[in-house]
Amino acid sequence: MEIPVFIVDAFTNVPFKGNPAAVCPLLHQELQDDMYQKIAAEMNLSETAFIIRLKDDFSSGARFRLRWFSPTTEVPLCGHATLASAAVLFYKKKNVNATVVFETLSGELHVQQQGESIVMDFPLNKPTPLDLNEFKDIVNAAVGDQPVQEVCLCGTTKKLMVRLADTCDRSVLTSLQPDPAVLLHVNTGGRVRGLIVTMIGAPGCQPGYDFYSRNFSPWFGIPEDPVTGSAHTVLAGYWSEKLGKKKMLAIFRLLAQRSFTASLPTALVNIQHTILTICIWTVKLHLKSMLYSPAFWI
Repeated sequence: MEIPVFIVDAFTNVPFKGNPAAVCPLLHQELQDDMYQKIAAEMNLSETAFIIRLKDDFSSGARFRLRWFSPTTEVPLCGHATLASAAVLFYKKKNVNATVVFETLSGELHVQQQGESIVMDFPLNKPTPLDLNEFKDIVNAAVGDQPVQEVCLCGTTKKLMVRLADTCDRSVLTSLQPDPAVLLHVNTGGRVRGLIVTMIGAPGCQPGYDFYSRNFSPWFGIPEDPVTGSAHTVLAGYWSEKLGKKKMLAIFRLLAQRSFTASLPTALVNIQHTILTICIWTVKLHLKSMLYSPAFWI
């Protein structure tokens, strides 16, 4: 059996930026769950996506099944790996459809090609404000003694969002170094599986970011995600209400300068960005081993 693997940098148009994902279009039958996990662990990226044909081939089909795996477990929603998967279909497989639909654990996700950009319709997961004391241990583990303006939880995604006080300089956000082991050992009763730390941006400056954020996911084997669309399904609804805006420009993980545009036309969040494919190689699967052909750059 031979499975092509595309390594794609999402949420960027610059090589070696953004968030890399591995994308595996399955040419034949589906794999057993443990094989999906083994491939994801071997890729050792925050997510590896598997595109599964339902009826038509990758060039003509408009509907596919999509699964995402971190190095340690299957995840219910992943934005950058969805963007990467759509890019493989549109740019490498020359899919003829303007829109493709992915059937996922989070429902149907519609992704469309608009000029040089790809636009994803993701569910809007607005978080609920909470008493800071309810999660004080994990908040302390995340931001220490830095002032906190608000703490919210999204029950759907199990992401805890911590908003730093508006008096904080953005260097406070960039300098945070939460210990993944400490976060994992804080008892949240299973209610938290992801941590977002965010703060208000500076829309009056150029290029005018509306908010800043970082995302930590040690629960999925990812100490920190460079940029994640799933986190922005939580952030978009929150900041849209706070700022009174339906279209926002955000930057994620400031040290790496990753950004994207989000808009909220309805109950969905449109996540839009360009994308760049960096490297392609082929994985040949055998019963007891994996052999790799040499990588080449495009």
